[in-house]
Amino acid sequence: MHGLSYFCTPMKYRRLTKEQFEELHKEFINFLATQSITAQEWADIKKNKPEVAEEELDVFSDLVWEGVLNKVKYIENIGEQQMHLFAVEEKEIRLIAIKVMNPDIDLTTTEGFTWFKKNLMSDFVEVMTAAKAYGNDPNKDKFELIEKGGVITKGELFNWFNDMLP
Repeated sequence: MHGLSYFCTPMKYRRLTKEQFEELHKEFINFLATQSITAQEWADIKKNKPEVAEEELDVFSDLVWEGVLNKVKYIENIGEQQMHLFAVEEKEIRLIAIKVMNPDIDLTTTEGFTWFKKNLMSDFVEVMTAAKAYGNDPNKDKFELIEKGGVITKGELFNWFNDMLP
């Protein structure tokens, strides 16, 4: 057998979904090729050594996550009553947290967000800012925000708020 040089290292992130693997099919083939694994050998590994196939899927998943997380600049987590907008900087993660005190407003709807923009400076909207230094692994910190419902964005919302804040 060729390349397979990974020795049961635990996953750093999580395995990609079936849909994500389908989207990255060509990249996965290239990944196997870098280990001199042909399509026929991969079929044999999946059939006869499923644990090795699982490890390869995990290693590839971690490589993809690492590449994505290295490029992340902004993460947003928007719920019905709260928004958490993160700017991922070199040494820290900056946060703008918004809480709506009106239980009839749902920020995830167009109507709710329109209400929010009109009432931004009212007593019904609370805005806080914070910054936190990374732990030992910045990408792990970013990944945790995504796993908690965060979405990678271009930062328009963060920058809009950041420009408005004193």
